[in-house]
Amino acid sequence: MTETADHRDSYSPSAEFAAAANADAALYERASADRDAFWAEQASRLHWHQPWSQVLDWSDAPVAKWFADGKLNVAYNCVDRHVLDGHGDQIAIHWEGEPGDSRAITYRELLAEVSRAANYLTELGLEAGDRVAIYMPMVPEAIVSMLACARLGLTHSVVFAGFSPTALRQRVDDASARLIITTDGQWRRGKSAPLKEAVDEALFANGDVPHSVEHVLVVRRTEIEVPWTDGRDLWWHETVAQASPEHEAQPFDAEHPLFILYTSGTTGKPKGILHTSGGYLTQTSYTHHNVFDHKAGQDVYWCTADIGWVTGHSYIVYGPLANRTTQVVYEGTPNSPDEHRHFQIIEKYGVTIYYIAPTLVRTFMKWGREIPAAHDLSSIRLLGSVGEPINPEAWRWYREVIGGNRTPIVDTWWQTETGAIMISPLPGVTATKPGAAMGALPGISALVVDEEGKPVQRGEAEANGYLVLDQPWPSMLRGIWGDMDRYRATYWERYAEQGWYFAGDGAKLDADGDLWVLGRVDDVMNVSGHRISTAEVESALVGHSGVAEAAVVGASDETTGQGIVAFVILTAEAEDTGTALVNELKAEVSRAISPIAKPREIHVVPELPKTRSGKIMRRLLRDVAEGRELGDTSTLVDPNVFEAIRATKA
Repeated sequence: MTETADHRDSYSPSAEFAAAANADAALYERASADRDAFWAEQASRLHWHQPWSQVLDWSDAPVAKWFADGKLNVAYNCVDRHVLDGHGDQIAIHWEGEPGDSRAITYRELLAEVSRAANYLTELGLEAGDRVAIYMPMVPEAIVSMLACARLGLTHSVVFAGFSPTALRQRVDDASARLIITTDGQWRRGKSAPLKEAVDEALFANGDVPHSVEHVLVVRRTEIEVPWTDGRDLWWHETVAQASPEHEAQPFDAEHPLFILYTSGTTGKPKGILHTSGGYLTQTSYTHHNVFDHKAGQDVYWCTADIGWVTGHSYIVYGPLANRTTQVVYEGTPNSPDEHRHFQIIEKYGVTIYYIAPTLVRTFMKWGREIPAAHDLSSIRLLGSVGEPINPEAWRWYREVIGGNRTPIVDTWWQTETGAIMISPLPGVTATKPGAAMGALPGISALVVDEEGKPVQRGEAEANGYLVLDQPWPSMLRGIWGDMDRYRATYWERYAEQGWYFAGDGAKLDADGDLWVLGRVDDVMNVSGHRISTAEVESALVGHSGVAEAAVVGASDETTGQGIVAFVILTAEAEDTGTALVNELKAEVSRAISPIAKPREIHVVPELPKTRSGKIMRRLLRDVAEGRELGDTSTLVDPNVFEAIRATKA
């Protein structure tokens, strides 16, 4: 092992950190000795209104039932029990608004807010099992809304506030949501952007096609003018805020649907990933406690994700609040009003645990170390990384510049589908390697296998393979909303014989048997930790009247991990106006999906590389986009097509 000051191959936890850590190596031993007993032990950290008699029922694989005959209330576990245990005055959320306003919300105040919202949603006639869409920025009412739904057994579908009206309508229709909760607008880099207006556009989008929405509940945030439909639209401050702060939580089955969250698929239609209650809360609480070494009442935790993504569900709302966390929630962007904002927030609240995406680390690197160096970041004792594999250079910079060369880094691998962290170091146990996810957590089982399902051998040149999960886990998805056939085909078909879940990611084992995640192997791109399908972007491009056909690939990008590169063929009638057309097409993708999905480059080409069966060879387009020598072109109808494509990039 190389032992230069800042460039070690491996970083062991300090003796001091290890001595005080929540997790020790015995966790692995207990989990491997008796898996069911281990998960029963983790579930017992929660409050159950009715205990379960069976930990796991896998008889209907690939649909699991965890703690099936047990009953609990997710919101009670996240709020009520802490107040009843005497921690009502502890701050649950330090909320920081982008313009500089802030609120400190105690657990007692959070309970009152959630109770008011639950009472008003009941008044609207919503019943357990109904779906509610939440289309909101990072304001406290977004978290209150999620918890109020959980309290009433309403299944929430949070839609990222950066998504377009079309994307919102698609998700509302798929889930048949009866209510949308939103805000008048949202703050973005000092400006107010409309949000309620986008809801109206979504609801009127399909002309006369009816929608399921009965009411739109609106939180006043930016004070901008909003369109209004009397009888349907309701102000939060005139309704929820006036409701009673008393509400008794009722228990629900452990397998009661908690939320649907839409994620990109390899077809253009997003998949509604369904998560249930007991197993999901067990694993989010367990992983938050052990992976982040969280100490209730001592730590100030900050996960910088958005609630529109699964990280916001599992590591802002459910896991942390179940563990009585004091956390920071920030509304805005990292450079508003300037690049010092995150570091000022860390100083202001004394943040001890900081969980961000590699994209943000690389952005900080680009801004320069003098920005974090201008602040006292000594309160930080643990750093986390999420959303995509982190490159070793960014890992070392993160540890040295943000972590003062002393903090453990937990590089976490998991997905919307897994619900909670699956592969990660344990900060008091693992000697971490820059860029490696290391190994499966206690209670989780993962393999790296080849096409046939044979485990790859550690450290060999061909030790690259596919990441599979060979045992069910508590927070696993229970299906794709309304489409169980697609669930089986998407995740279980590839290794159906073995009964394994295929994650869609490539991975390798090094000589020590440690695991490195290599990123997506399917047609889903990972841009700044956001999953976007090639099909979705292609569909948006073809939606433009001048585009006959489109092919999209993810090309490596220094800052965002992957950048979107598109190749389009124009219709005979369309005129190639150069930059003007490219800008028009980029705007079309932003409008149809989200600015996150806007291609980095768009090339107008005469033809696309296709196999004889008509399949577009995206692998070869990726080679072109990344400036590599072409791979095997023998299966193409016309190998010369690349000369024409290259000419467009020159």
